[in-house]
Amino acid sequence: MNIINIFLYDTSWDLVLEIIIRCFVMFLLILIFLKLSGKRGIRQLSIFEVAIILSLGSAAGDPMFIDDAPIAQAFVVMCTIIILYRLITWAMMKSKKFEILLEGKPLCIVENGVMVIQDMQKEKYSHDEFFAEMRQQSVEHLGQVKVALLETDGCLSLLFYTEDETKWGLPLFPQDYKKTDYLDAELFYSCMYCGMTQRLLNLDHECVRCKCKDWAKSLQTRHIN
Repeated sequence: MNIINIFLYDTSWDLVLEIIIRCFVMFLLILIFLKLSGKRGIRQLSIFEVAIILSLGSAAGDPMFIDDAPIAQAFVVMCTIIILYRLITWAMMKSKKFEILLEGKPLCIVENGVMVIQDMQKEKYSHDEFFAEMRQQSVEHLGQVKVALLETDGCLSLLFYTEDETKWGLPLFPQDYKKTDYLDAELFYSCMYCGMTQRLLNLDHECVRCKCKDWAKSLQTRHIN
């Protein structure tokens, strides 16, 4: 094994200069075509649009360093991808069924302060990821949330209870989200898997929604905007 060949092979200074020029040109083309796609932030991208970005990246990659991959061909590929993107976007505007087929539809993750487990499982949406998203939106416990929708771009849209409507709910921060080992008949407890909240007669009580037997002390603090 020749270490020099692994890193250099037949690289010359002329080839290095050519690669720099190709990278500069292709990077500018990528910026231009991303601008033409009409999107301003990665959080706005759907699965369909991510596929478009990956296609653009693939088209732009080879001409950056392969000397027999002409930039003109990559330009044609990128133009084709953008035209395809525009056509599919137009078709989605005309047909709701086609839009749902490509981008999916929002899923209800929380309803009336408890998690909709079947929709979370359908989307392969983990509890850790969900809790992190909720904490980033200053949600302390599920009793503050009337409805949470997982949008097609991966963002969460939340509808909060009013201060007077706030319920007891499952805590979302680590210091409170822990299995209780003490039962107080006057307190509310929340299922650690689905958020079902109730008073308990014993700590081995099985949740009627998900059959889980792990419970955390519920919170009822109000949401602060």
